[in-house]
Amino acid sequence: MSGVSLKAAIVGAGSTYTPELVDGLLRRAATLPVRTLSLVDPDEQRLGVLAPFVARMCQAAGQDVSVEATTDLHAGVRAASFVFSQFRVGGQAARHGDEQLGRRWGIVGQETTGVGGLAKGLRTIPVALAVQAAVAQEARPDAWLVNFTNPAGMVTEALLRHGAGDPPRVLGLCNFPWTLRAQLGAAFGAAADEVDLDYVGLNHLAWVRDVAVGGRPSFAQARSAWREGPDAPFGPRLLDDVGLILNPYLQYYYETARILHRQTCTPTRASDVATVEADLLARYADTSTTWDPSMLAGRGGASYSEAAAALAADLYAGPGGRHVVNVLNAGALPGLPADAVVETTCHVTSGGAVPRPTAPLTGPAGGLAAQVKDYERYAIDAAVSGDQRAARLALLTHPLCPDATATADLLDDLLATNRQWLPAFA
Repeated sequence: MSGVSLKAAIVGAGSTYTPELVDGLLRRAATLPVRTLSLVDPDEQRLGVLAPFVARMCQAAGQDVSVEATTDLHAGVRAASFVFSQFRVGGQAARHGDEQLGRRWGIVGQETTGVGGLAKGLRTIPVALAVQAAVAQEARPDAWLVNFTNPAGMVTEALLRHGAGDPPRVLGLCNFPWTLRAQLGAAFGAAADEVDLDYVGLNHLAWVRDVAVGGRPSFAQARSAWREGPDAPFGPRLLDDVGLILNPYLQYYYETARILHRQTCTPTRASDVATVEADLLARYADTSTTWDPSMLAGRGGASYSEAAAALAADLYAGPGGRHVVNVLNAGALPGLPADAVVETTCHVTSGGAVPRPTAPLTGPAGGLAAQVKDYERYAIDAAVSGDQRAARLALLTHPLCPDATATADLLDDLLATNRQWLPAFA
């Protein structure tokens, strides 16, 4: 496709993750010819730091890429072929509020799980729908919206069920499956794309039941390698009982007491990240600084660039590849609604992502996934409509939230804490 040039827009480009995403796109220039990068963010100060840094990255890579920066969402996504969404409504201050909300009530306080996940979903989904509406109006008709914005599965489902487009061209993405494939590939001396996972569940609530490396069954060896890595924060007895590779977010469900104890003796993750981000922005602002992936070592959630750029390349014109993404279930995972979003292995081409049919989740995994999916459905309804009853039902349904005697008061606290970001609940 000689002569073809693409525009990619990053919504939430003031994020400190933006250079990593840009790096991934630049390294795939041969298969993904992005010639215009549009950085979109309401924070002019952050754009003033990130845009020059990204321009220096493009120059250092020897690539003729035009870098634009704007606070105007519609202008930013206009004529884009890919829109990457990675915004955070309320920034780290809102995240701190989510964590403190859980701590006040003696429950897990975390930004994507439990009461914190509900608060973030209520703040985020209306804005995500506005972003998608702008993409549908301004971007190319064949544009893809790739959503990193958390809670990624719930946001993606809201976009697919309530967003613009027929059907909406949206996929959700999380970094953990890619990181796991890279970790296992390194253990086997193989590339990440040679690792095939039977990865099933929901975003931040998933299990790996089988692994093949280079087409060879390798689950036992892969599970041993994973247990020795950084993403296995579970006790050995639990790992032996379950017998699967676990998404690390399952620790909030399987080892809740340990998490609650940790909350009593550590600062919120938001306060830590705010310090890391301030340091990163200072380094990005230094004109003598060039990109180094190790910069994000303390930030957490790295490797989005590899996952996102590889996904975009296959969506653009690749021969097709395996990717773990958030996608409509469409019957691939029995036991969950067809119009629910699941996180699972898909075959991705320019036509989109097709989930690979797989066996149902059974035992405790199946019950937990069904319960959390019910919670997500109530939460999405509440975010779209501003319905407090739906929000209370979401809290009542989530396994990490209190029972009905506390639900109404907990929601009142959530709404008061987030009043400035929840106009639909005013």
